[in-house]
Amino acid sequence: MTVRYDGLTVEWLGYATARLAPDDGPVAYTDPGRYGVLDDYWARDGDLVVVTHDHHYDSDGIRSVASDDATLVIYEAVDPAGIDRDVESIDSLDDDYDVVRVGDEARVDVDTPAGEATVWSVAAYNDPEGPNAGPDGSVTHPPGLGCGFLVGLGDRTVFWPGDSDALDAFAELDVSVFLANIGGGGIVSDRRASAELAEAMDPDLVVPIHYDTFAQLEADGEAFAGDVAARSIPVALDVRSANQ
Repeated sequence: MTVRYDGLTVEWLGYATARLAPDDGPVAYTDPGRYGVLDDYWARDGDLVVVTHDHHYDSDGIRSVASDDATLVIYEAVDPAGIDRDVESIDSLDDDYDVVRVGDEARVDVDTPAGEATVWSVAAYNDPEGPNAGPDGSVTHPPGLGCGFLVGLGDRTVFWPGDSDALDAFAELDVSVFLANIGGGGIVSDRRASAELAEAMDPDLVVPIHYDTFAQLEADGEAFAGDVAARSIPVALDVRSANQ
């Protein structure tokens, strides 16, 4: 799916991967790769790549989207040594790219050949007392495992919460485009919670992603879009086959 909004192209490539391309600035990617979404993709045009947590860390995916002089902004807790997949160390990526590690409340100003971008990290997680917690308070994404990112491209900001509940704090962000996580499945915010967050956040555009990649993330995108549109918020829906 490709959406045009105010000089910005937003393309959902599948799973958690979105390509953000302003007419007059650097190209950014969120959480590139996994589950085959980039198997036939080798653009290598990304000036900026953000990675929220271990589950979305895919070194092959990063290399398929990152340009030779790209900046990679990676959450500090991402640890390839603990990932049960064949991935490169971050040190190996640091040999080829400018790698910046961030915590929950960081700001990174990125100067690229295509222009400047700004990245803010925000705390993002499943609340141990929230809707995705087990009876004992256990969650798939506890605080400190990952983060969300607000990406500033020119005068537009794009928010990707990563694998998180729809936290109240997100509503305080100044967001132009909300990449809404609607997969639910007990691991991320579902479509209803994300629609409520969209209303509270009041972005200029909502683009749902991170759903229908596999059974646990199945979601009714049309119902989500209808819910958001009924709240008088513009929303763009992917109408391709459910499986990415």
